[in-house]
Amino acid sequence: MAMQLGSCIKTIFPESTTRKTLHCQSTLLLPCRIGYTARVSHISLVRKVSSSIDAIRVSCCSNNGSESGVVAEKVEETEKSYTCVMKFGGSSVANAVRIREVANLILSFPQERPIIVLSAMGKTTNRLLLAGEKAVSCGVTNADSIDELSDIKDLHLRTVEELGVDRNVIAKHLEELEQLLKGVAMMKELTPRTQDYLVSFGECMSTRIFAAYLNTLGVRARQYDAFEIGFITTDDFTNADILEATYPAVAKRLHGDWVSDPAIPIITGFLGKARKSCAVTTLGRGGSDLTATTIGKALGLPEIQVWKDVDGVLTCDPNLCPQAEPVPFLTFDEAAELAYFGAQVLHPQSMRPAREGDIPVRVKNSYNPKAPGTLITKTRDMSKALLTSIVLKRNVTMLDIVSTRMLGQFGFLAKVFSIFEDLGISVDVVATSEVSISLTLDPSKLWSRELIQQELDYVVEELEKISVVNLLKNRSIISLIGNVQMSSLILEKAFQVLRTLGVTVQMISQGASKVNISLVVNDSEAEQCVRALHKTFFECGELSELKNERIPENGSVSALS
Repeated sequence: MAMQLGSCIKTIFPESTTRKTLHCQSTLLLPCRIGYTARVSHISLVRKVSSSIDAIRVSCCSNNGSESGVVAEKVEETEKSYTCVMKFGGSSVANAVRIREVANLILSFPQERPIIVLSAMGKTTNRLLLAGEKAVSCGVTNADSIDELSDIKDLHLRTVEELGVDRNVIAKHLEELEQLLKGVAMMKELTPRTQDYLVSFGECMSTRIFAAYLNTLGVRARQYDAFEIGFITTDDFTNADILEATYPAVAKRLHGDWVSDPAIPIITGFLGKARKSCAVTTLGRGGSDLTATTIGKALGLPEIQVWKDVDGVLTCDPNLCPQAEPVPFLTFDEAAELAYFGAQVLHPQSMRPAREGDIPVRVKNSYNPKAPGTLITKTRDMSKALLTSIVLKRNVTMLDIVSTRMLGQFGFLAKVFSIFEDLGISVDVVATSEVSISLTLDPSKLWSRELIQQELDYVVEELEKISVVNLLKNRSIISLIGNVQMSSLILEKAFQVLRTLGVTVQMISQGASKVNISLVVNDSEAEQCVRALHKTFFECGELSELKNERIPENGSVSALS
């Protein structure tokens, strides 16, 4: 009787049912009155909205009032919503093949109700920037013949064709892109504001293609431009900051849409809307990661997943050390230091919302989804930790600044750093004594500004007015990231290795975060130093913490508890 009653309930429960009384007929029972409580459970990955009964008490009464012994109970749950953010970079959605694989990856986690954040396809952002630069000088009549524009069109049109998606989802954007480049050619100028708008076409097209493809699979998906759902930024084009008003605005929009019509959100990374001008802005380096962490904080989600093309954060650059292994756990401080010195991990700025919201960030490999990846949290057990990773930063310029004026004088450091500030030059590593300063200059900043020898000469000239200066090029920074509370042991082992190699350390500095020790050596010696250090700390076994830590291999942080 219980089985037939269950069958009867399945047949007659409507999909929009909440709390009602139904009548059912059974071949074995007289007309029955069934009282129940049920809730609609929206399954985001399926187009059809289905129902599940989360709280039910069933009692069947015959016409004479007697009650049968059929009772079922279940605990009522609150309405389900999003469970995580999944961010995929350009290499993960570089072409139709990769888009299919990412879609299958998302569907392989049926327990998740994700928000998807995408970058532009492959190298589209770089091609858009090059197209803009060429448009400035190519002339209006030649703007539609720019090679990069043709490459962008070919990639996106070929992708929609291979995926079986209607090309109209991007046709308007391709047309507007061509007109924009003609406008740049006519004005012979590419302003930062126009450049941000130009770059936005990459994310706007990749998300539309991906959402349309999911819909062809029968998966409910909805595309969003970040600048239309509440991402409010400063008016600092090419490197805008997200404002606090973003968090409630994004939460309200995404939660409201989920309640009214559940679907997987496919959101553009890297983009926002300027508060004053209402123009499209970009968030600078690591902008798509910042989009993902901002959404995670806005909605208070349990986890943020960043899918890249490596197996999480590694103990070293695998191109230098093929034996490099994934680091299972990191703190935000460790991850920030690794990122700053060039490791393949989130940009420090993009981790800020996750740190503030105390939301774990998992870095995984979209090419190898079964790899456990790296889990980044605010704190972790450091009792057995020694070294987490070794990072090499090449092509560094080092300055030794010596002056007896430093003795007892206020403001000397301020004078030194004001010279770099005037030229917009960032400083990497600093070490000071009573009469000297040693520092290194950020090479990425130098190259992006095309800082030539004349500008370096100007820096030296200005510094020589207050000190004696020695400029040293072709240096490298080797950063040892880990438990610097054990710095004595780390330095002991590191200097043993370097002494064996006959390498002289020209500068040493410990970061304020207390998780980083940086050593400066000659470029020509750097790679052999890194290999030898990695072998000592990670490959010998006795110093490695990796033997003692393991991470669950699924995609959910809940498995850790």
